[in-house]
Amino acid sequence: MQVFAIATAGITAASDRFAASAVRTAIDPLGDLAGETVERMSAKTAFSANVAVLKTADDMYGSLLDILS
Repeated sequence: MQVFAIATAGITAASDRFAASAVRTAIDPLGDLAGETVERMSAKTAFSANVAVLKTADDMYGSLLDILS
């Protein structure tokens, strides 16, 4: 359903944000270290939230199938 596509897109976006922040830190380690750390923490939280959405949707669909069978 649509929730799976939205959560998957969110996971991809969070992963891309995390990777981009890591690359920026590797290129300039003494740059905006605090800002990049916050960016990676934010991306990690977004990733975890989208995974939780996927798990919840999967549980809901499983329960629905159990009810219908």
